[in-house]
Amino acid sequence: MSLESVRNFFSLKAPEIDVIVTEQSSATVQLAAEAHGVDADQIAKTICLRAGDETMLVVMSGMSRLDNRKFRDRFGPKPRMLGSDEVVALTSHPVGGVCPFGLATPLPVYCDVSLKRHAIVVPAAGAINAAVRIAPDHMAELTGAVWIDVAQEQVGVSDTPA
Repeated sequence: MSLESVRNFFSLKAPEIDVIVTEQSSATVQLAAEAHGVDADQIAKTICLRAGDETMLVVMSGMSRLDNRKFRDRFGPKPRMLGSDEVVALTSHPVGGVCPFGLATPLPVYCDVSLKRHAIVVPAAGAINAAVRIAPDHMAELTGAVWIDVAQEQVGVSDTPA
């Protein structure tokens, strides 16, 4: 159902975007980069977090890590990662296939500015072997995401879009 909900999402909101299904798993950033022939930082990983009473999705570049101080400055409470059962129940997507598209439950979506380093990013598409290629701004527009800065500063990663 999860892959199907993502396909339905794109057929309604952006029919020009194809869901890419691969033979190999793309459940981790490195596997996804290999499966799609892109740099690991171009993978748009989606994490499901709870901060106080708010549950949310944060999408960030593949090599970025959440900065707890920046997150608390933005949202107040400390972030807590949800367990895989909770993630599936809220999104309908398995861990490794979580994305901001075709969600079972409406959730706030936040895109980290780390995604803007790239002209095209590759987020999962509801399965551990499915993804899409999309411009970060278009992804944010389609999902109603708010841009935030909650990633740790990275040494050696260019701020210039690819």
